[in-house]
Amino acid sequence: MKSHARVVVIGGGVVGCSVLYHLTKFGWTDVVLLERSELTSGSTWHAAGGMHTINGDPNVAKLQKYTVELYKEIEEYSGQDIGLHMTSGLMLAATTERFDWFKSLLAKGKYAGGEARLVSVEEAHAMMPLLDPSQFVGAVFDPHEGHLDPYGTTHAYAKSAKKNGAEIYLHTKVEDLEQLADGTWRVITDKGEIFCEHVVNAAGLWAREVGRMVGLELPVLAMEHMYLITEDMPEVIEFNKAAGRELMHCVDFDGEIYIRQERNGMLMGTYEKDCRPWSPIQTPWDFGHELLAEDLERITGELEVGFRHFPAFNKAGIRKIINGPFTFSPDGNPLVGPVRGMTNYWSACAVMAGFSQGGGVGLALAQWIIEGDPGFDVFAMDVCRYGDYATLAYTNARVRENYSRRFSIRYPNEELPGARPLLTTPIYDRLKAAGAVFGAYYGLETPLWFAPEGVEDKFSWRRSTDFEAVGREAKAVRESVGLMETSGFAKYSIGGEGAREWLDHLLACKIPPAGRMTLAPMLNEAGKLIGDFTLANLDDEEFLLIGSGIAEDYHMRWFESLLPEDGSVTVNALNLGLVGLSIAGPKARDVLAKLTHLDVSNEAFPFMDIREMDLGMAPAIVGRVSYTGDLGYEIWMKPEYQRYLFEAIMAAGAEFGISLFGLRALNSLRLEKGFGSWSREYRPLYGPLEAGLSRFVALSKNVDFIGKEGAAREKAEGGAMRLCTFIIDARDADVIGDEPIFYGGEARGWVTSGGYAHASGKSVAVGYVPKEIADKEDGWSIELLGDMLNARLQSRPLFDADGERMRG
Repeated sequence: MKSHARVVVIGGGVVGCSVLYHLTKFGWTDVVLLERSELTSGSTWHAAGGMHTINGDPNVAKLQKYTVELYKEIEEYSGQDIGLHMTSGLMLAATTERFDWFKSLLAKGKYAGGEARLVSVEEAHAMMPLLDPSQFVGAVFDPHEGHLDPYGTTHAYAKSAKKNGAEIYLHTKVEDLEQLADGTWRVITDKGEIFCEHVVNAAGLWAREVGRMVGLELPVLAMEHMYLITEDMPEVIEFNKAAGRELMHCVDFDGEIYIRQERNGMLMGTYEKDCRPWSPIQTPWDFGHELLAEDLERITGELEVGFRHFPAFNKAGIRKIINGPFTFSPDGNPLVGPVRGMTNYWSACAVMAGFSQGGGVGLALAQWIIEGDPGFDVFAMDVCRYGDYATLAYTNARVRENYSRRFSIRYPNEELPGARPLLTTPIYDRLKAAGAVFGAYYGLETPLWFAPEGVEDKFSWRRSTDFEAVGREAKAVRESVGLMETSGFAKYSIGGEGAREWLDHLLACKIPPAGRMTLAPMLNEAGKLIGDFTLANLDDEEFLLIGSGIAEDYHMRWFESLLPEDGSVTVNALNLGLVGLSIAGPKARDVLAKLTHLDVSNEAFPFMDIREMDLGMAPAIVGRVSYTGDLGYEIWMKPEYQRYLFEAIMAAGAEFGISLFGLRALNSLRLEKGFGSWSREYRPLYGPLEAGLSRFVALSKNVDFIGKEGAAREKAEGGAMRLCTFIIDARDADVIGDEPIFYGGEARGWVTSGGYAHASGKSVAVGYVPKEIADKEDGWSIELLGDMLNARLQSRPLFDADGERMRG
């Protein structure tokens, strides 16, 4: 075994071998893979081997498409037969609600050239004669589905990597990891040691154990997963002879099963409600090519539905039952990327759909290691989307919920109860008593809307029971004053003698003077958006940075990687050490004035000012800014003062009819101003010019800030896309994101977010379209739930277009 390598990949499943192959594909040949047993030991060998390209997240769908298209390449290059069967597939809907979801899912793929299409029950039955057409209302046909041999595919990756110069050591167990003072990793195995620059944890079932070697508790859990294989079925044999092809894949979402042909019989698997975690605390190191005990009774309910939907199974004998463990993250997506707080320790774990996503994960991670960027927007898979709150017990609860709902509809207004409530603020009970309906973001219970007595959230693709209540909240802000909690935003304190200079390099904006704030885009080296913040200069020695709560670990990883080694700058994520409230609306100043003796007039406290002041008896930081786009103030305080300030503000606002409002009303209000949001309008896909943030990028400042060259190039060349706002002739539903935008009947762009702007009475969509047509007012349409809706470009904000109220 060699003693030094550039990269050591731990784990010989399909994901580890894909990472190894992609590193060599891009020219890094001094790479090693270590496997404690044989390749495919763990989850890979007993996988059903299915793959597809459709995914609810278009960015993940791109990586799945890449994975499927890669298979012929690695089969040819390696000379290894991978048993590829491109059979095509059907996704079946037994309810109109599911069929609506299919329409939404298909629309997302239209601007990306997706070839899937809706088909009638009759068409579906002709394609797959085993199904009972009376059980379904429609289906989606996808030509890019199939299955393969897990063993052969994994070995094709491995042989391709070895052909490019990689080395693979089998029966070599990693026992410990240690990072030396110079950053070098010491990989300690039962066969000796290897020193390397980078370590990749692709250990699958043992990902937690390899994480614990460096003090990391990854949010990953293995679940038992069962499928059965029938004996030969005459219906299958007859179809094969008549059609000259295999039966296609089917996913019966409402039955919570999937089926495909296996030799002359069929394979049927299920994501059952009565699910079971496997080895939830510690994975035994001696587990390998074993299966778990059969437990058909636990999936009887799902099988009964499956046999009803596919009657031929009633006459088929069962040849084999497979029950094996697969790893999942709390939301079912992989955990990929560099781990915060460590140097060159990479995660490639929880890839439960390894044969749909393994190639894309390998591509993204290899590019990330070599180029410093994955080359795609992979936030949905980023290991840093979870924080310290994702403990072992949290992960267990969320994974069990996710597994049991894998084929269930997740409505846009549906909040799942797993592992909740966990993080709460001091006024949680006050808000709950007022009717708050909460969502969990980064583990924190955050009010979405306030339900009147007797009204409950009903889940739907269309406008639901929250519609009128959210409308009242939004209108109350525009007409008088509203109060919302803002604790869910991420808060960072930046200090030290080098803080100002460091921020000037980190952020694209001009650094504001003491007592002032500014919008602060943050770019990567390519000049793409990786953050949007409010930067506040408190006193030239301390700065406060406010950003998206869900991106806290993501951004802290970036900040910490850029800190100077001399300790001249400190960055602290304040999390719930600093909590917030916000008041907004034309009476917001009147409310604030009742809480302080200081002059808060527009002349004394203008827009984008920030200062420390006492409100009543409580010290607070007050900024003259509001994401509602209205006259407003953000108020930050230590948590021990939040209950007092909440009561004081509500009392001060009583004479003005102050109203509580939540995130759904905030979304409605920000749409009227055309304000974007992180992970929707602002993400690494777009440059600041394309996103409408170029006025906040200070290309003229005499600082070589990160992304300056890329931003200057974008400005000179004009970029490709433009962020635009549209008014839609909606009926009983509003866009939520990823719907296609058509111009002249052709899909030319995509919606990033939207909703109903209650105070203006308009249905709004925000999205990107090519710059060449971004000034065209008419000729637009947007597809929503299968309907083509007329849309018009809204070139000016619906509310306060000149900012007179916001700044007045």
